[in-house]
Amino acid sequence: MQRRTFHSLVLGTSFSMLGRADGDDGAGKTGPAGKLLSSSPIQTHLKGASAWKVRYLSKGMNEISHEVTGLVIAPSEKGTNRPMMTWCHGTTGLGDVACPSAQPDPARELTVYFSPGATQQIDYGVPGVQGFIDRGYVVCATDYQGLGTSEVHHYSVSKTNARDALFLAHAARELDVGAGGRLLAYGWSQGGAAAAALAELEDADFGNLDLRGSVILSPGVASVGLENPTGQMAAALVDPKRAPDSHLLMMLWGYAAAYSTLDPADVFTPLGLQLMEESWKVQPVHHLNDVISRIFRLKGPILRSPPRNFDTWKSAIFQSSAGLVKPRCPLLMCVDAFDNGTVIPVAWQEDYAKIVKGLGATIETKKFPNDDHFSLPFSVREVVADWMDSALSTRS
Repeated sequence: MQRRTFHSLVLGTSFSMLGRADGDDGAGKTGPAGKLLSSSPIQTHLKGASAWKVRYLSKGMNEISHEVTGLVIAPSEKGTNRPMMTWCHGTTGLGDVACPSAQPDPARELTVYFSPGATQQIDYGVPGVQGFIDRGYVVCATDYQGLGTSEVHHYSVSKTNARDALFLAHAARELDVGAGGRLLAYGWSQGGAAAAALAELEDADFGNLDLRGSVILSPGVASVGLENPTGQMAAALVDPKRAPDSHLLMMLWGYAAAYSTLDPADVFTPLGLQLMEESWKVQPVHHLNDVISRIFRLKGPILRSPPRNFDTWKSAIFQSSAGLVKPRCPLLMCVDAFDNGTVIPVAWQEDYAKIVKGLGATIETKKFPNDDHFSLPFSVREVVADWMDSALSTRS
């Protein structure tokens, strides 16, 4: 299988990839990844739909089992061999305060923090979910490991995030919802990178699930960002006079939790370590970003400049990101081109497309020049639904 190389990889380096947790969230539990542990019906205002809060087993890049929570939403009427769509949500945070399924009315259309009238601290819900129900889909929406369980979320460890989304689809088939084996993946931002990585997972992870396509909105592929540290998220890596963005600090904190070989003291100052220890569990992404900005201005640097052992960090980030092997299915990438990308730079999105094309991927790119990061999921709903319907019909 064709693979991409990376100049910063340290040859011969091996990672134990032991997750760091403050509680037992599945390590050592029996049962395969994808096993449904529990399900509880919940209310939804979607028409003709039933919804469940579920808990299931997954596993990370470290091959250690962990528990994950999420939602399954399906048509209320009985059916068989229904297509499945697994949604990979965007950035919410590192701890349980940022758990999508724990929000009010979670089985719903997407609602975003940066909208007039928004009342919650995070973005949650599934864009176009009513349309998927009307088309007969079973919709899965993982919370990801650490969001809804006590561990630090392995934020932007895309292959772990991708497995959480895929193994929820396996778990959903244990419910009486008529789910078949045809699967589509759909993700935005952090979830865009996860949906991209999902298309690169191994055959053993899929089992009898047939991935027909993956839709990625404004994908935040961490390895691409490191190779091109521009835009608000990565600028502090090269300019210590800029306050670091919460997405960057969350990525570093999440990788340190996922890889026992990574020491957060290599990249954080003592002030930064204190800030993250006190904030990761209780502050969602946008709240954390405001706190970082204030503390940086008031008290000084949060990140070390230069960081220590950063080639080891780059290697871990690279091997956990999308863009390593040829995707197993066609991809649709939707790019928020307003102002060259208001969160994920357009250049990052285009670089990802070039990388996977070089690996032999079939990828279609659509640009939306009047959409920023937060309007994009709403503008693409019909485009995405039509593309998915077509992807389902391309193979028998």
